[in-house]
Order: sequence, then C-alpha cells, then structure tokens
Amino acid sequence: MPVFAFTAAIAFILVSIFAPDQVPSASAAPTIAHFAPGELQSLTIADGFANQVSRDGYGVTKKPVAKATLGTGDAGAAQAIAYQMVTARGWGDEQFDCLVNLWNRESHWNIYAANASGAYGIPQALPGSKMASAGADWETNPATQIAWGLGYITGRYGTPCGAWDASETKGWY
Repeated sequence: MPVFAFTAAIAFILVSIFAPDQVPSASAAPTIAHFAPGELQSLTIADGFANQVSRDGYGVTKKPVAKATLGTGDAGAAQAIAYQMVTARGWGDEQFDCLVNLWNRESHWNIYAANASGAYGIPQALPGSKMASAGADWETNPATQIAWGLGYITGRYGTPCGAWDASETKGWY
C-alpha cells in the first residue's frame, strides 16, 4: 500500500508539472472566471460593502448609507479631509499613516464615537466640548474635529507620529 500511495502521489505531481491545464479526474477543479481587461465585476456584501474586481486589482468601497442608519459618519471622507489638512501642514504620508493608526485605535474615524469617560469624536477629545474652540459644529463635522485634533497633536506631541509613539507606549495620547 505505501508503494501505491507513493506512486500515485508522484503521478499527480508529474501531471501537475507537465500538464498543469489538465486537472486529474480524481480532484475537483476550481472554476476560474476570465473576463476582458477593463471589465469590472462587483459583489455586494452585507452592510453595503462592495468588492469591485478588475483584472489588475481590486478595491473595496462602501455604498452611501443614511447617517441615521450608519451612525458613524463617513470614515473615508474624514480621512480624505485629514489627508488634505496633514499635507497643508507640510507633513508627508508617513505622518498621515501615523494619524490613521492613531485615530483607528481611538475612534475608528467615527465622528460620533463617545466613551464613558466623556471623550468624543474622531480624536476622542476629553471632554468633547473642547472641540468647540475649532467650531460650533464640533459634534457633527469631521473637519472641525480633525482641525482640533491636529492642533492638539501639534501642541502636545509635535506630529502625528509623535502622538502615535506616545499612544503605543501608554495606550492613549
């Protein structure tokens, strides 16, 4: 029996090497979808997430959902606002990456994030009302929260990477 098993295994390996397009009849063949270059395929998943696949790559997008249902705001739009503000300060992509990591940990970029201690918003200002210094719409406007958060980071840590390093060390910033 061991000799038969060894011989069968070698045969399957050789067939795979010398005739990879022919699938041995003893195994199930995966179905591979082929589509023309530039053709876009899409799959919608629960909660409005959609995968879009093309020949050269893939992307994940979230379809717009009413704020009342979502309750978090649009994290992607908030990050786009933050990127503009970060680069306007002369900081590069490394600083933006640190900011993304930091605020992913703090709030997942949820403008309505609140915790029991009273911290609020994307930067988790404590108390949240401190962000009123950046604008009266601090409770609902990601740009106001981000502007306040970047000011706080600059004053206390110098840069987003400085704040990220502090957060890594202490678990908060």
